[in-house]
Amino acid sequence: MSEALPNCPECSEAFTYEQGSLFVCPMCGHEWAAEEPDSAAVIRDSVGNVLEDGDTVTIAKDLKVKGAGGGVLKVGTKVRGIRLIDDGVADHDIDATVPGFGRMQLKSSVVKKVL
Repeated sequence: MSEALPNCPECSEAFTYEQGSLFVCPMCGHEWAAEEPDSAAVIRDSVGNVLEDGDTVTIAKDLKVKGAGGGVLKVGTKVRGIRLIDDGVADHDIDATVPGFGRMQLKSSVVKKVL
């Protein structure tokens, strides 16, 4: 077994077992939920600033836009009201409305937070 089960928080016994999404102590009957790891990973911009929903960012380098007529996003283009996503295409983790282009997904590595 690669992962040891935690001791009971009530009686400190080590005889706990899993039952669905709960841990159960057979000694005192205490049941508690397993602590899940934080699913919201911290997303940082190209210079290491932490990004949050609603932030304003600027494009840090020229980007060629594929599909929908193409074009180029220029350095310094300001994008307001970003939304962080975890189900983006490839490693895109920002959903935003870019002026002149509309809705698109961006990588956090090509944006810089406006402080």
